[in-house]
This record gives sequence, structure tokens and C-alpha cells, in this order.
Amino acid sequence: MIFKKKRLNITTPQFISLGFFAVIIIGTTLLSLPISSRSGEFTNFLDALFTATSATCVTGLTTLSTAGHWSFFGKVVILILIEIGGLGFMCLPVLFYLLTRKKIGLGMRIALKQSLNIETQSGELSLMIYIMKNAFFIQFLGFILLAIDFIPRFGLKSGIWYSFFHATSAFCNAGFDIFGDSLSQFQHDPWVLSVISALIISGGLGFIVWYDVLDYKKEKRLSLHSQIALMVTTVLLVGGTLGFLLVENNSAMLVEGNAIVRFFNTVFMSVTPRTAGFYSIDYFSMSHAGLLLTIILMFIGGTSGSTAGGFKTTTFGVLLIKVVNIFKGKEHTEFRGRTIKESTISRALVLFFLLLSLVIASTMILSITETVPDVNELGLEYIVFEVVSALGTVGLTMGLTPQLTTIGKLIIISLMFIGRVGIMTVAFSLVTRNLNRKSTFKYPEETVIIG
Repeated sequence: MIFKKKRLNITTPQFISLGFFAVIIIGTTLLSLPISSRSGEFTNFLDALFTATSATCVTGLTTLSTAGHWSFFGKVVILILIEIGGLGFMCLPVLFYLLTRKKIGLGMRIALKQSLNIETQSGELSLMIYIMKNAFFIQFLGFILLAIDFIPRFGLKSGIWYSFFHATSAFCNAGFDIFGDSLSQFQHDPWVLSVISALIISGGLGFIVWYDVLDYKKEKRLSLHSQIALMVTTVLLVGGTLGFLLVENNSAMLVEGNAIVRFFNTVFMSVTPRTAGFYSIDYFSMSHAGLLLTIILMFIGGTSGSTAGGFKTTTFGVLLIKVVNIFKGKEHTEFRGRTIKESTISRALVLFFLLLSLVIASTMILSITETVPDVNELGLEYIVFEVVSALGTVGLTMGLTPQLTTIGKLIIISLMFIGRVGIMTVAFSLVTRNLNRKSTFKYPEETVIIG
């Protein structure tokens, strides 16, 4: 579908990409103003661009301290960018049309459908309204639960502000904090870690999954998408927790305390790489096995149609199901009484190849432009960690972000943008021909030996 307005032909992928880009530019402009910094001075454009991109793409990587550099106005701007990025910039035109009571056109509905990553032919507007209502409700609930701890700890005014900011940041899987050390000071506070974890999982599951789960009593079944998302999410959370308990059993980086405190921090380590970016421990001191496990979790990320980024749980699940079906000798990809389209399998394989290629290329460039600290036996994992964190819109870092060169910042900015908008959407936005045009002929088939 092509939008035709004011003699401009804009495809849906281009519309989505340009929409996110426009939000980032507006955010960059506001953050570069003196009113946005605590010092009252202009902020370097590149650093403002980096922060605006990180917030809009709900990543959490920062070249400047969120707590130390930005004024209250700057933090509010960041929070608004996080909300827009988390729900998708399409929430803005929907709000506009609802407030003005104007009718949404076909072109806007198609863009809305693609931004939500759904294939239904109708109901996209109702789904978007449903998403917004439930997103705000979950964030408000998270705000109340955090306020129970933060208000007695920081006082009424600061407690309310901290609760509001971090509830939004956690649900949107952004990872921005205004404490200065993420959640390190809450290592021995299972309540805060549990609430933040619940918000991260809620945002990362995906709105379509929540819709199916809440509607289960009526429909008596879950869609295949929701089944795969819930299955893979559970496996990753349980497997990640057990993996960290095993590989970090003797590591000095884990917090000291009783078994309960240790358990909650380990669970949090399994939850936060799922594109959230908060941390309660120092990843710089983690074992190589722990870093590899974290990189894998960051690469997979959350669920399609959620606030999370990454390869996506459903995409990962579809490939696993395909592998199992191949070993069973089945020609079609079957799972729980349903057949998954071969076009979906092909898209998943292409997505995996593109993301892996982007990780390799970005790592090679950054290994030339950036410097790896000559401490703690650090190697290429120092850079790979940063690349996957940016592409998966996670926000975790081993310390490279504040030390990035100009080229390094531009690379990470690009990765964050691609990770949030979607590598397929960005790729298709660069194609000017009609993507819906199908070939009218087919070449003869021939066998190619593989394996």
C-alpha cells in the first residue's frame, strides 16, 4: 500500500521509519536546549541525538548520566519519548483522531496494522485503543506498587516522581533510571526487584498475548502466536535463572546475602536482558559464561508486538519448531494441531541472517574504532555485548557507551533505531518499487547440495 498525499508516494515501511525518525529529531532538539540540562547549557547535538534515540527506541544506553546531566524538564522529555517509543509512534495519530473525533482513513489503518505487526483485516484501531488503555493501567499499577517502597524511602515528592518514572521505563522495557546506578542500591530489596521484573515481563510479552490471555475465558483457546510466545518466554526465564545460578555460582559479582536475596537477583538477571536494561549487579565482573548467556537472552529479546526488541521469542520459537519438524521427517511445520506458513519460516530465517550479519559487521567496525580496556581479561565480548544490547534495544553495557567515539556513537544510534523500528521495516523503507508486485513467471527448479 502506498500513501498518496501532496504528490508524495510514501510506502508503509517508509511512513513508519520516518515517523520514528521525526520523533527522535524533535526529542533531540528539545534535549539540546539549555532548559534540558542541569547546568543550563546547551547539550552536544550528538549526545542529545544519542539520548533521544535511546529513549524513543526504548533502549537505555546513555553517553550522559540521566540522573546527573538532565534537568527535570529533560527527564520529562525522555519519559515522553520512552512512552511514545514503547507504545509505538502510531499512538500519537490515534490520540489525535480520537480527540478530534475524525475518521481514520484506510492508509492510516494499514500503517497502524503494520506497526502493530498483525495480519487481521480489521479491528486494528480497536486493538490500538485496547493497547493504550491496558498499558496505562499496568503502568499505574506498577507506579502504586513502587510508591509503597519509594515514598517511605525518598519522601512524598521524590517517591512519587521515582515511582512514576521507573514504572514507565520498566513497562516500556527502556531501562532508563534516575538513581544514577540503575537498581544496584536495591540489591537487597526483593519487593522492588519483583515489581520491576513484573513490569518488564508485562511489557515484553506483547499486547496481543495479553489480549488472548484476558479473553481466554470467552474464547476457550489461545492463538498459536500466544502459545509460542508464552512457551518460549517461560523457557527463557526458567532456563536463564537456572543458567545464571549454575555459571555464576562462585562469582564475586553476585550480591552477598541470604538465599532469598540471591535468588531474586538471579531471577532479575534472567529478566532484564529481555530488552529491559536495568541491572542490580555489575556486568563488568561477570564470568565469560554469564556474559554469553546474557548476550543470547539479549539477542532473542521479547515478543513481537510488544515494547521489547530483539530477534523476538515467537521468531525464535518458530525456528525451533521448524528444526524439530525436520528431524521428525515432516515436510510441513506443524505445532499443536496447526501448520505454520512457509512464508513465516522464510521470513524468520531472513531476519536471523540479517540480524546476525549486522552484529558481525558492527562488531568489526567498533573493534577498529573503539578501545577495549586492558583489565579483567576483556576481549571481543566487551564490544559484542554493546552491539547486541543496542540492536536488541536492551540498554545493558559493560562500560563502553560513555567511552564511544563519534563513529561508535553513530553505529550504536543506527543499531538502536534498526532494533526498534525493525530491520525488515527499515530495509523495505529503502526500496522504492512496489513491494506487492508479484513475479508472473517461475524459473525451472534445480537441486543444490547443502550440509
